[in-house]
Amino acid sequence: MTKRLRAVYENGVLRPLEPLPYKEHQQLSVTVSDAAAAADDLVDAEFLRDCESRADDSVSIETVRAALAKIPGSQAEEIRRERDDRL
Repeated sequence: MTKRLRAVYENGVLRPLEPLPYKEHQQLSVTVSDAAAAADDLVDAEFLRDCESRADDSVSIETVRAALAKIPGSQAEEIRRERDDRL
């Protein structure tokens, strides 16, 4: 079982901020990172680098807006339609 949890380090001991489902004296494997590093784990850096490598800076925001304006309907209408279909 893998469980991600928050803990506080105090007096030389990691203290979980929530109860854990493990037996007393059960040995566990622990990986530790500080809260700032944990937020970085949510970012897929490889994907972002790939996106940056494909970016075309010669395309202006006005060009993108003009292309998007040609798409019929609206995204909001589509979301409402999909939501209504599920009900």
